[in-house]
Amino acid sequence: MFCAIGAYSVGNSLFDLWLMLGFGLVGYFFIKIGVEPAPFVLGFVLGPMLEENFRRAMLIASGDFFVFLERPISAVLLAVSGLLLASLLVPEIRRKREVLKED
Repeated sequence: MFCAIGAYSVGNSLFDLWLMLGFGLVGYFFIKIGVEPAPFVLGFVLGPMLEENFRRAMLIASGDFFVFLERPISAVLLAVSGLLLASLLVPEIRRKREVLKED
């Protein structure tokens, strides 16, 4: 009830209340299927900033993606990000292959 009062009082709009209820249902659905809602919220908050700054970088570099590889710091950060992503995906791929081999 307090969440509904707070959501309505921010903008005095029923849309804010329905939006709060919608996100509450999405969060409940994520909990039911076992998905953590924290990464979704983090992506929802940081996604627009990432998109805006990436677009700005592409405009400055005239669309050349290799501008991210020219500087050593940027190249190292991209490489570390790629390695972390691979370290998360490789065990899952191996597990699926083992399941397919057993069947």
